[in-house]
Amino acid sequence: MITKRPLIYWVKSSSIKLQVILLVVIAVNIAARVFPLQMQRKIVNEAIGQKKLNLLFLYCGLYLAAVLIASALKFVINAIQTYLGQETLAKLRKELYAHILTLPLSFFRKASSGMVVSSLVTEVVSAGELVGQAIAVPVNNILTLLAFAGYMFYLNPLLAALSLGIYPIVILVVPRLQRHSNRANKMRVDVTRDLSGKIGETVSGIHEVQGNASYRIENRKYGEFVDRLFKIRIVWNMYKQGIKVLNNLFQSLGPVILFLVGGYLAINGRFDLGALVAFLSAYEKLYDPWKELMDFYQVYQDATTGYQRLMEYFDVEPEHALEPPPDREPYEFEGSIHIQDLSFTVAGGIQLLKQVNLDLKPGEQLALVGFSGSGKSTLAQCIAQLYSYTGGSVLIDGKEVSQLTKRDLAENMGIVAQSPYIFDGSFKENLCYSCEALLEGKAEKEGRLPTLDEMIEVIQQVGLFVDVLRFGLNAVLAANQEAELVTKIIRIRENFQTHFGEELADYVEFFDEKHYLDYSSVAANLTFGSPNRDEFTQERLAENPYFLQFLDEAQLKRPLISLGRELASQFLDILGDLPLDEVFFQESPISVDELDDYKELIERIGHSRIHELTPDDQRLLLRLALRFTPGIHKMATLPEMLRNLILEGRFLFMAKIQQDHPGALAFYRMSDYIHSQTILDNILFGKTTSDHPNAQDRINQSIIHLLIEEDLLEGIVEIGMDFKVGTKGDRLSGGQRQKLAIARVFLKKPPILIMDEATSALDNASQKRIQTLLETKWKGKSTLISVVHRLDTIKGYDKVAVMKAGKILEMGSYQELLAKKGVLYELVHGAKAAA
Repeated sequence: MITKRPLIYWVKSSSIKLQVILLVVIAVNIAARVFPLQMQRKIVNEAIGQKKLNLLFLYCGLYLAAVLIASALKFVINAIQTYLGQETLAKLRKELYAHILTLPLSFFRKASSGMVVSSLVTEVVSAGELVGQAIAVPVNNILTLLAFAGYMFYLNPLLAALSLGIYPIVILVVPRLQRHSNRANKMRVDVTRDLSGKIGETVSGIHEVQGNASYRIENRKYGEFVDRLFKIRIVWNMYKQGIKVLNNLFQSLGPVILFLVGGYLAINGRFDLGALVAFLSAYEKLYDPWKELMDFYQVYQDATTGYQRLMEYFDVEPEHALEPPPDREPYEFEGSIHIQDLSFTVAGGIQLLKQVNLDLKPGEQLALVGFSGSGKSTLAQCIAQLYSYTGGSVLIDGKEVSQLTKRDLAENMGIVAQSPYIFDGSFKENLCYSCEALLEGKAEKEGRLPTLDEMIEVIQQVGLFVDVLRFGLNAVLAANQEAELVTKIIRIRENFQTHFGEELADYVEFFDEKHYLDYSSVAANLTFGSPNRDEFTQERLAENPYFLQFLDEAQLKRPLISLGRELASQFLDILGDLPLDEVFFQESPISVDELDDYKELIERIGHSRIHELTPDDQRLLLRLALRFTPGIHKMATLPEMLRNLILEGRFLFMAKIQQDHPGALAFYRMSDYIHSQTILDNILFGKTTSDHPNAQDRINQSIIHLLIEEDLLEGIVEIGMDFKVGTKGDRLSGGQRQKLAIARVFLKKPPILIMDEATSALDNASQKRIQTLLETKWKGKSTLISVVHRLDTIKGYDKVAVMKAGKILEMGSYQELLAKKGVLYELVHGAKAAA
């Protein structure tokens, strides 16, 4: 198990070939670093001393060559170190992550997601990087130290012994300081992990924080962690800096001895000047490998401490084997379940299940009902091997659940939780998640992912078909995407207006370049197209120099500024004293956030003429006018004369921009596809004039009818399958997430199905739909265990088990239990009385 491996394991498991290459490169590099010292001596004594220019050039050239080779080899050493370190880091992350995924649920009830993230992203880094340095750094620097020291002894043994005599003192003092640093580092790792957990907890529960306005509480808790970490990091860094200062101090004392003794020997003729220069260079270069060794020592201590703490935290054994033994395939169950004397006790001796007994034949359906906290979900999760029961027996087709592998259960069981998890990615990826998990690791011939027809069938069954169709209709096609699809959509657009134009005239205002569009803004009426460049979007037109120049040329700028002024005055008179609620501003071109700005503007400009207004004031009024949409902002009207001027300006603008900036906008032409808009917008080719559900239904039915005619319905649904659902499925409603989870398990077609209040977020109609599906399509095909919260849905189950305080109080068919007038009878009639 990965948590049992010492840090040295990762060093040994790294590439031996690369390590050998690294040692060879290090040896050559050391020679290349020592060689220039001898050249310095020869340059001073022979070239300069004997005044030989040819020797000066030769020795300087050799010196330069050695320096260049050493630099290149240093780069190679660093590159190999980096590769080894990052390769190990990747392995460590993958294997630790794989281990974490197998840990029991009890571990995750104690561990926070923030701590797990911090461990995998941050805490493993130092261990991984250490592996890259583990051989190269100590070998390189020790050999370099020995090489420089040996050269110093070669030049003058006495001076070398005196200069190097300081280092043993450092070796004695530094480890003592490092032990204190290690203790502080352990505390730093622990508090950092707690801090990460706290952050993860707060972010996960942000809805509670904001709902209770508990900012001060969370800030106080967070502040306490930060203050503790602040103090610990101060101590830790003080020890680390102390070690560095001590190293620098001893290194700085060396030259004093060198100059004192070396100078005395040189003055007395016992040490030539070239040797003194070379000795001084060797001593200065001695500091670099020593410093790197001390830095490596600190890195090693920090990484070892962090690695030990990390592995201790995750040193938990998986409760069940993941895969079956090599000599057998995963079991294929029919779905019989036999439970005898089942009990489940958690920490503190609390019994959540007590002597539970039940039998289910293959294909039978069982409803678990009872009081809150009665153990219904716990029982379901023990059967699903999500909890490890502490007593009794759970047999599936005669096989003990506690002895089965995870693969055995996955092959035969589908689980839908009350709050199903939806992964970030596409709708299709989430729908096929369970099926893809079964195929992972198998040969291609052994299985396949569901077909589009199978996926469509299951989303129709759970009531998601219209939702996925809408995702597809709201998709934006890339400019180079499927010319045939674009052609079909344009044909549907034409048929939509031909066959349903008159019928839907009250609900859709179709684009017509000869008419003013009341449900489009003034800006949209002028440009009559969808922008392909940001500067031509509606909100940026008021600052667009090209567009402003056009307005001047078309003599539209002053009338539009006047319109903006009139609109601001009218809407401020109506809205100025109303509460700042979005409801009151739905039919206004002025938003809640802009109200104060326009109030101040109208008060400031008073009765000033347009040419007297500042450019900023003109821009604000122009922006308001361009935003004005008569069909929506019904509290004001657009003068007929200005309406006609805008319509004339449309043709001038279209001609001008096509010449000056071709491609800046995609104009609304019946024969052209608008790639910047959705498929639905392209089919409608206009603006809806009503948001009433009946209007939307009639439009949708008309579009579906045309999609079927063009054999394009499944194609649009397939596009909808690529809809990105967001983190935790936050772009889906609660009901859509539950339907998707149910569809996911239905697509898997398992012989055993466990549903833990799987329809709690659904409306009555959707819940009835799923229940009917379970009672028809799945009855007799899958053994169903369903934790039920609504008693009016349990009549069709083969058996009903009523639980309380971890025990099954009574079990039988719905009619049998009602006839007994026992606990279920009281629950049902109590629920009716409460209703």
